[in-house]
Amino acid sequence: MNATLRVVDMHTGGEPVRIVTAGYPAIPGATILEKRAYVRDNFDHLRKILMFEPRGHFDMYGALLVEPCLEGADLAVLFMHNQGYSTMCGHAIIALGRHALDQGLVPSREPSTEVRIECPCGLVVADVEVRDGKAGHVSFESVPAFLFAGDRTVDLPPWGPVRFDVAYGGAFYALADCRQFGLAFGKSRLRDFVDAATALTEKVYAALPLSHPDHQDLAFLYGTILTDGGDGSNVPTKNVCVFADAEVDRSPTGSGVTARLAAMHARGGVRPGETRIFESIAGSRFTGAVEKVTTAGPFAAITARVGGRAHYAGRAEFIIEEDDELGRGFLLR
Repeated sequence: MNATLRVVDMHTGGEPVRIVTAGYPAIPGATILEKRAYVRDNFDHLRKILMFEPRGHFDMYGALLVEPCLEGADLAVLFMHNQGYSTMCGHAIIALGRHALDQGLVPSREPSTEVRIECPCGLVVADVEVRDGKAGHVSFESVPAFLFAGDRTVDLPPWGPVRFDVAYGGAFYALADCRQFGLAFGKSRLRDFVDAATALTEKVYAALPLSHPDHQDLAFLYGTILTDGGDGSNVPTKNVCVFADAEVDRSPTGSGVTARLAAMHARGGVRPGETRIFESIAGSRFTGAVEKVTTAGPFAAITARVGGRAHYAGRAEFIIEEDDELGRGFLLR
């Protein structure tokens, strides 16, 4: 590594977003998925430097800005975490919407500015509220989201039969009521949520092959979202998303809220325009609503509008000394 890595650190609802602003070599590729594959195959050592200790931690999350491939996109992004590279990240979109205006990547206009962000899952359009020249609340319209498999059951020792859905919201998630595991938000340990969610992810991954009408690279189970069983209509519905290598999302999870809305809509549980409130394990909240009814290949689908706030945490420059083996990244859990 010869170049200095420069980053801007933000968080959305408590979930970190380390935005890489400089230090990566040029990334070739005619599509965003080709760029994602190239970074995975050639620059994964940089992900470990940025995400792992001693500069990051087990639950760090990152966003790498790259040249857009889609006409009309203002910017393009690759998402990274402790295991690799995801296809969509709603909390990062919220942070990038604000970041794009603050850094002049997109001209700011009051009362709202549109930021078109190309993601591996497709084009995501963020709307950034602007007041007195300052960016504030950000919402985005998701890519088409759908219920892939509903009311499935697996035998999951030691808990027994567990009922779940699998839904796509830019990434595929297993969705399950935490009470099936004897868990309750505010009472059970986070470790127990992580263990239950990880076990369900592994079981569903082995039992249920996935497919996506756009590209097979999108057809992988990203993680499990455990919920309180609510729908967010009268009181906020709580959930925790455990994704990648047992990474815990501190935010309500933008793509997860999208997946939950798709599953709820498929059952008639939410209509277009109805706003629901989703609360994370850390107590932060996102709004979510069905924006449009659409299709995704053979699936009845929706697009969702998810909103929240992002804040800055700092800026940094990272280097590696030649004899620093631990500086290349390690994880303790």
